[in-house]
Amino acid sequence: MLEIDINNSAYEKFGGDPSICIAVLDGPVDQSHPCFNGANLTLLPTLVSGVVDRGFASQHGTHVASVIFGQHSSPVRGIAPNCRGLIVPVFADGKEGLAPCSQVDLARAITQAVERGANVINISGGQLAASAEPDRLLANAVRLCQENNVLIVAAAGNDGCDCLHIPAALESVLAVGAMDAQGNPIGFSNWGEAYQNQGILALGENILGAVPGGGTAAKTGTSFATPIVSGIVALLLGIQLQRGEKPNPHAIRDAILQSTLPCNQPKGSDSRRCLVGTLNISGAYNLITKGELKPMTNHKLEEISMQSSEADNAIAQLQPSEVIEFDLSQPVINSAAIDVQPAEANGAISIPNVMSIGENPMMVIQTSNTKVPSITPSGADGDCGCKGNSSPPQIVYALGQLGIDFGTESRRDSFIQAIPVPDNETLNNTIMLNYLAQNPWEAQSLIWTLHLDATPIYAIVPVGPYANVTYDQLREFWADINTGRIERVSIPGHIGGSIRLMSGQTVPAIIPQVRGMDSWTTPALINLSTPDTSTASQEDVTADEIRLKLEEYLVRIYYDYRNLGVTPQERALNFSATNAFQVTEVMVDAARRNLGLQNITVEKSPICRPDADCYDVKLQFFNLQDNRSSGRIYRFTVDVSEVIPVTIGRLRSWSIAS
Repeated sequence: MLEIDINNSAYEKFGGDPSICIAVLDGPVDQSHPCFNGANLTLLPTLVSGVVDRGFASQHGTHVASVIFGQHSSPVRGIAPNCRGLIVPVFADGKEGLAPCSQVDLARAITQAVERGANVINISGGQLAASAEPDRLLANAVRLCQENNVLIVAAAGNDGCDCLHIPAALESVLAVGAMDAQGNPIGFSNWGEAYQNQGILALGENILGAVPGGGTAAKTGTSFATPIVSGIVALLLGIQLQRGEKPNPHAIRDAILQSTLPCNQPKGSDSRRCLVGTLNISGAYNLITKGELKPMTNHKLEEISMQSSEADNAIAQLQPSEVIEFDLSQPVINSAAIDVQPAEANGAISIPNVMSIGENPMMVIQTSNTKVPSITPSGADGDCGCKGNSSPPQIVYALGQLGIDFGTESRRDSFIQAIPVPDNETLNNTIMLNYLAQNPWEAQSLIWTLHLDATPIYAIVPVGPYANVTYDQLREFWADINTGRIERVSIPGHIGGSIRLMSGQTVPAIIPQVRGMDSWTTPALINLSTPDTSTASQEDVTADEIRLKLEEYLVRIYYDYRNLGVTPQERALNFSATNAFQVTEVMVDAARRNLGLQNITVEKSPICRPDADCYDVKLQFFNLQDNRSSGRIYRFTVDVSEVIPVTIGRLRSWSIAS
């Protein structure tokens, strides 16, 4: 049973280190609530408005944030009140209940939190999933957390079944289930297979928290067990700092998982409900401070006390509250509906076709093809302090397919009425292209979109004195796409607000730089990049061999490594796919040595010019004839400090052991 004695002077001392950043990805947070008076919180602009109301999303977000950041002079005494917080709204109320958040938008928010210096990311929500297979963009965001040593703590879900939620089920995430004050798993808490290795139980019953507009309430669910664990992780990170060590969230995760205690399991119940075990703060503390952690780390201070007999004072003056659950009828999982009925629901609220948040509900996340109501993002207010006091406009270098959107049904109807459509035909791309060719100024009345497969990820909004030139370029690109002359485009630029599409989805808007916009087909790019193999230096490798290797590289960038083009690593990788000439040199040498491409990574480059931001695209190859023979590493450097990246320096390569 978890408990923190908040009257203990040691706990007061370890209320969190201001250098530790916790990002809360949830509903809007009422920062005017008295419990946040003195808290260092920063609202980040997202696709969801940060404006607080009395709706469920604001109630949920405010409650979750207060469990972490509630000041000890207030009615809600949080776990880590001294830590810095990033408030990242991802959930909102819609016209028909809770508006869902897509996995793509969750990926954006995670990436944003990492870029702004978060050490811990709290996600009290998830999507019911048949397997731990996320959208590729979300998988990339979680991998970004691993690479930057950022820990995601996510709710296990409230469906009361042997089932999983994304992102809690993803590798490297710490999943949190709920137990009651006696240490029993609560009936609604999920216990899927992945949680048996990476999930813990924490107190999730009658957790006191803040209510928008003032006041407090006690709520139950895995959503409210999750911020308890996030706060404890932050406290342990602060202890690492005070010991002169570098904060290591994933080492804290290992310590928490290795130090768990058995739960109070009723006779005859499924032992898997206990997950790995229950949260053991002193055990985790001992592991990181006494160097007993098995896989990694070597991490004194007064021990944080835990007494099961004083649970009501431990987290925040717990008060009784009824359990509330969502009835997740027909949740969307990769466009396939699955019927799930939550256990022990007192007042069921039906939310069709959504991925689930938690109040005992889990906050909603959904697949990208579901309609999302229009929401206007708000601006940031201050900064976390982790990376300075101001943020320049976000640079983007994105790859994808070009499309158009009308924005509203009224605008679509105005085009239908203005365009002469032959009898027995409907408005289609060919008719639109002909109309735009005759009326090029109408391109400004459309919303131009960039897609990854069928998912719109950006709107493209030309501005400035050369906006007409950019619109002309977009028209030409779209015409070439519809006639099969091109497959993909590159759109460099800055993020500038957001746009609501006709489907109801809101996407970020790119203000593009026309000189960096390009288009191509994979075969054409490969043919253009393939060198003449008839020369003496190339005669030992055929053009077909080089083409095959270039095609493999590009296909892996487009599919295995597809991304939003936001982080420096993503921009460097995307640029390498458009500037295939640099990669060609690698493929020629790899073909000559009979090597196969194993993986592609991007790392901060040790070689860089002053005032530049350089990353190495690193390609690792293995020997195709004998995997016991040495492989090879190739690295080339891309400067992403400007909107349009450039390669610098020479290609480097060396052999590696198999």
